Amino acid sequence: MRRPDLLVLCYHAVSPSWAASLSVSPASLRRQLRRLVGRGYESATFTNAVLEPRRRPTLCVTFDDAYRSVFVEALPVLEEVGVKGTVFAPTAFIGQAEPMSWRGIESWLDTEHRDELVPMSWEELAALREHGWEVGSHTCTHPRLSQAEDDALERELHDSRREIESRLGTCTSLAYPYGDHDDRVVEAAGRAGYLAAATLPTRLLPPTELAWPRLGVYHADGDGVFALKVSRAVRSLRRTRAWDAAYRVARALR
Repeated sequence: MRRPDLLVLCYHAVSPSWAASLSVSPASLRRQLRRLVGRGYESATFTNAVLEPRRRPTLCVTFDDAYRSVFVEALPVLEEVGVKGTVFAPTAFIGQAEPMSWRGIESWLDTEHRDELVPMSWEELAALREHGWEVGSHTCTHPRLSQAEDDALERELHDSRREIESRLGTCTSLAYPYGDHDDRVVEAAGRAGYLAAATLPTRLLPPTELAWPRLGVYHADGDGVFALKVSRAVRSLRRTRAWDAAYRVARALR
Protein backbone atom coordinates (compact mmCIF):
# COMPACT_ATOMS: atom_id res chain seq x y z
CA MET A 1 0.00 0.00 0.00
CA ARG A 2 1.36 3.43 -0.95
CA ARG A 3 2.13 5.60 2.08
CA PRO A 4 0.36 8.98 2.44
CA ASP A 5 2.38 11.76 0.83
CA LEU A 6 3.63 14.14 3.53
CA LEU A 7 5.93 16.81 2.12
CA VAL A 8 7.77 18.80 4.81
CA LEU A 9 9.74 21.80 3.54
CA CYS A 10 12.39 23.71 5.47
CA TYR A 11 12.93 27.40 4.80
CA HIS A 12 14.85 29.98 6.79
CA ALA A 13 14.73 33.68 5.85
CA VAL A 14 12.48 35.32 3.25
CA SER A 15 13.81 38.49 1.66
CA PRO A 16 13.45 40.30 -1.67
CA SER A 17 17.09 41.43 -1.58
CA TRP A 18 19.23 39.12 0.58
CA ALA A 19 21.09 36.60 -1.57
CA ALA A 20 22.22 34.33 1.27
CA SER A 21 21.92 30.62 0.57
CA LEU A 22 19.33 30.23 3.33
CA SER A 23 17.13 33.06 2.06
CA VAL A 24 14.42 32.86 -0.60
CA SER A 25 12.53 35.73 -2.18
CA PRO A 26 8.82 36.26 -1.49
CA ALA A 27 8.18 35.71 -5.21
CA SER A 28 9.96 32.34 -5.17
CA LEU A 29 8.12 31.28 -2.03
CA ARG A 30 4.80 32.24 -3.61
CA ARG A 31 5.52 30.29 -6.83
CA GLN A 32 6.68 27.23 -4.93
CA LEU A 33 3.68 27.05 -2.62
CA ARG A 34 1.18 27.82 -5.37
CA ARG A 35 2.66 24.95 -7.36
CA LEU A 36 2.06 22.50 -4.54
CA VAL A 37 -1.39 23.79 -3.58
CA GLY A 38 -2.33 23.60 -7.25
CA ARG A 39 -1.32 19.95 -7.26
CA GLY A 40 -3.77 19.23 -4.47
CA TYR A 41 -1.61 19.42 -1.34
CA GLU A 42 -3.45 20.30 1.87
CA SER A 43 -1.73 22.44 4.49
CA ALA A 44 -0.93 21.30 8.03
CA THR A 45 1.34 22.45 10.82
CA PHE A 46 4.27 20.23 11.71
CA THR A 47 3.10 18.43 14.85
CA ASN A 48 -0.36 17.96 13.42
CA ALA A 49 1.00 16.54 10.16
CA VAL A 50 3.34 14.10 11.90
CA LEU A 51 0.93 12.85 14.57
CA GLU A 52 -2.27 12.86 12.50
CA PRO A 53 -1.41 11.71 8.96
CA ARG A 54 -4.01 12.38 6.28
CA ARG A 55 -5.10 10.35 3.30
CA ARG A 56 -4.61 13.26 0.89
CA PRO A 57 -1.19 14.74 0.02
CA THR A 58 -0.14 17.05 2.85
CA LEU A 59 2.19 20.04 2.78
CA CYS A 60 3.98 21.26 5.89
CA VAL A 61 5.93 24.52 5.54
CA THR A 62 8.52 25.13 8.27
CA PHE A 63 10.89 28.02 8.95
CA ASP A 64 14.01 27.63 11.10
CA ASP A 65 15.63 30.42 13.17
CA ALA A 66 12.59 32.75 13.48
CA TYR A 67 14.01 35.58 11.40
CA ARG A 68 11.78 38.64 11.50
CA SER A 69 11.46 38.41 7.71
CA VAL A 70 9.27 35.34 8.23
CA PHE A 71 6.71 37.55 9.96
CA VAL A 72 7.09 40.48 7.55
CA GLU A 73 7.50 38.67 4.22
CA ALA A 74 6.43 35.04 4.58
CA LEU A 75 3.22 35.46 6.55
CA PRO A 76 1.47 37.53 3.83
CA VAL A 77 2.50 35.01 1.17
CA LEU A 78 1.21 32.04 3.14
CA GLU A 79 -2.02 33.87 3.93
CA GLU A 80 -2.49 34.62 0.23
CA VAL A 81 -1.85 31.01 -0.80
CA GLY A 82 -3.89 29.52 2.04
CA VAL A 83 -1.11 27.71 3.87
CA LYS A 84 -0.27 27.61 7.59
CA GLY A 85 3.35 27.57 8.70
CA THR A 86 5.49 26.31 11.54
CA VAL A 87 8.37 28.41 12.85
CA PHE A 88 11.13 27.03 15.08
CA ALA A 89 12.51 29.65 17.46
CA PRO A 90 15.91 29.80 19.22
CA THR A 91 14.56 31.24 22.44
CA ALA A 92 17.70 32.96 23.78
CA PHE A 93 17.56 35.39 20.85
CA ILE A 94 13.83 36.06 20.53
CA GLY A 95 12.91 39.69 21.20
CA GLN A 96 16.40 41.14 20.90
CA ALA A 97 16.97 44.15 18.63
CA GLU A 98 20.43 43.01 17.53
CA PRO A 99 21.12 40.42 14.80
CA MET A 100 21.49 36.80 15.83
CA SER A 101 24.86 35.14 15.35
CA TRP A 102 26.12 31.58 15.20
CA ARG A 103 28.35 29.54 12.94
CA GLY A 104 27.00 29.72 9.41
CA ILE A 105 25.42 33.18 9.53
CA GLU A 106 28.05 35.27 11.33
CA SER A 107 29.72 36.32 8.05
CA TRP A 108 26.75 38.62 7.33
CA LEU A 109 27.17 40.69 10.50
CA ASP A 110 29.53 43.21 8.89
CA THR A 111 27.50 43.65 5.72
CA GLU A 112 24.59 45.80 4.62
CA HIS A 113 22.33 42.79 5.21
CA ARG A 114 23.06 42.41 8.93
CA ASP A 115 19.48 43.38 9.83
CA GLU A 116 18.25 40.29 8.00
CA LEU A 117 19.55 38.38 11.05
CA VAL A 118 17.24 40.16 13.50
CA PRO A 119 14.79 37.71 15.12
CA MET A 120 11.09 38.04 15.74
CA SER A 121 9.67 39.32 19.00
CA TRP A 122 7.51 37.23 21.31
CA GLU A 123 4.58 39.41 20.27
CA GLU A 124 5.17 38.54 16.61
CA LEU A 125 5.38 34.85 17.43
CA ALA A 126 2.10 35.17 19.32
CA ALA A 127 0.57 36.86 16.28
CA LEU A 128 1.65 33.93 14.12
CA ARG A 129 -0.12 31.61 16.53
CA GLU A 130 -3.27 33.70 16.11
CA HIS A 131 -2.97 33.14 12.35
CA GLY A 132 -2.98 29.38 12.90
CA TRP A 133 0.75 28.81 12.81
CA GLU A 134 2.68 26.50 15.12
CA VAL A 135 5.66 27.77 17.12
CA GLY A 136 8.21 25.12 18.04
CA SER A 137 11.65 25.11 19.61
CA HIS A 138 14.98 25.52 17.84
CA THR A 139 16.76 25.14 21.22
CA CYS A 140 17.98 28.14 23.21
CA THR A 141 21.26 29.10 21.50
CA HIS A 142 21.35 27.05 18.25
CA PRO A 143 24.25 24.67 19.04
CA ARG A 144 25.17 21.41 17.35
CA LEU A 145 23.39 19.12 19.77
CA SER A 146 25.38 15.99 19.00
CA GLN A 147 28.48 17.83 20.26
CA ALA A 148 26.86 19.13 23.46
CA GLU A 149 27.63 17.64 26.88
CA ASP A 150 24.70 15.87 28.52
CA ASP A 151 23.85 18.71 30.89
CA ALA A 152 24.02 21.34 28.15
CA LEU A 153 21.90 19.16 25.87
CA GLU A 154 19.20 18.82 28.51
CA ARG A 155 19.21 22.59 29.17
CA GLU A 156 18.94 23.50 25.49
CA LEU A 157 15.95 21.22 25.01
CA HIS A 158 14.11 21.71 28.33
CA ASP A 159 14.65 25.44 28.81
CA SER A 160 13.63 26.41 25.29
CA ARG A 161 10.46 24.35 25.47
CA ARG A 162 9.53 25.78 28.89
CA GLU A 163 10.14 29.34 27.67
CA ILE A 164 7.81 28.92 24.70
CA GLU A 165 5.18 27.24 26.86
CA SER A 166 5.32 30.03 29.43
CA ARG A 167 4.91 32.74 26.79
CA LEU A 168 2.68 31.11 24.18
CA GLY A 169 0.91 28.26 25.96
CA THR A 170 2.20 25.13 24.22
CA CYS A 171 5.34 23.77 22.57
CA THR A 172 5.22 20.25 21.18
CA SER A 173 7.80 20.34 18.38
CA LEU A 174 11.51 20.84 17.84
CA ALA A 175 13.84 21.36 14.90
CA TYR A 176 17.41 20.22 15.53
CA PRO A 177 19.81 23.11 14.69
CA TYR A 178 21.74 22.32 11.50
CA GLY A 179 19.63 19.15 11.37
CA ASP A 180 22.28 17.72 13.69
CA HIS A 181 21.10 14.77 15.78
CA ASP A 182 21.98 11.26 16.85
CA ASP A 183 20.32 8.60 19.00
CA ARG A 184 21.37 10.36 22.23
CA VAL A 185 19.87 13.65 21.05
CA VAL A 186 16.65 12.03 19.91
CA GLU A 187 16.23 10.26 23.24
CA ALA A 188 16.84 13.56 25.07
CA ALA A 189 14.19 15.25 22.93
CA GLY A 190 11.69 12.62 24.00
CA ARG A 191 12.57 13.08 27.65
CA ALA A 192 12.14 16.83 27.26
CA GLY A 193 8.54 16.28 26.25
CA TYR A 194 8.60 16.93 22.51
CA LEU A 195 6.10 14.99 20.44
CA ALA A 196 7.62 15.67 17.02
CA ALA A 197 11.08 16.76 15.88
CA ALA A 198 12.42 17.78 12.47
CA THR A 199 15.71 16.87 10.82
CA LEU A 200 17.37 18.11 7.63
CA PRO A 201 19.19 15.11 6.13
CA THR A 202 20.91 14.47 2.84
CA ARG A 203 19.36 11.03 2.58
CA LEU A 204 15.68 10.73 3.49
CA LEU A 205 15.83 7.97 6.07
CA PRO A 206 12.58 6.34 7.25
CA PRO A 207 10.78 8.92 9.41
CA THR A 208 10.04 8.60 13.10
CA GLU A 209 8.10 11.13 15.14
CA LEU A 210 11.27 12.51 16.74
CA ALA A 211 13.42 12.35 13.60
CA TRP A 212 11.23 13.53 10.74
CA PRO A 213 13.11 14.44 7.54
CA ARG A 214 12.51 17.72 5.73
CA LEU A 215 13.54 19.06 2.34
CA GLY A 216 15.64 22.21 2.54
CA VAL A 217 14.75 24.99 0.10
CA TYR A 218 17.46 27.54 -0.69
CA HIS A 219 18.23 30.70 -2.63
CA ALA A 220 19.80 28.84 -5.55
CA ASP A 221 16.80 26.58 -6.09
CA GLY A 222 15.19 27.72 -9.30
CA ASP A 223 11.78 26.50 -10.39
CA GLY A 224 13.25 23.42 -12.09
CA VAL A 225 15.35 22.41 -9.11
CA PHE A 226 12.42 22.90 -6.77
CA ALA A 227 10.17 20.79 -8.99
CA LEU A 228 12.73 17.98 -8.89
CA LYS A 229 13.23 18.26 -5.12
CA VAL A 230 9.54 17.88 -4.33
CA SER A 231 8.81 15.17 -6.90
CA ARG A 232 7.93 11.80 -5.45
CA ALA A 233 10.41 10.10 -7.80
CA VAL A 234 13.37 12.11 -6.53
CA ARG A 235 12.23 11.77 -2.93
CA SER A 236 12.07 8.00 -3.42
CA LEU A 237 15.60 8.06 -4.82
CA ARG A 238 16.78 10.05 -1.80
CA ARG A 239 15.74 7.15 0.42
CA THR A 240 18.32 4.82 -1.19
CA ARG A 241 22.03 4.23 -0.64
CA ALA A 242 22.59 5.22 -4.26
CA TRP A 243 21.69 8.78 -3.31
CA ASP A 244 24.49 8.86 -0.71
CA ALA A 245 27.01 7.86 -3.37
CA ALA A 246 25.71 10.40 -5.88
CA TYR A 247 25.79 13.15 -3.26
CA ARG A 248 29.42 12.40 -2.37
CA VAL A 249 30.42 12.55 -6.04
CA ALA A 250 28.57 15.86 -6.53
CA ARG A 251 30.32 17.36 -3.48
CA ALA A 252 33.71 16.24 -4.77
CA LEU A 253 33.11 17.89 -8.14
CA ARG A 254 32.25 21.32 -6.69
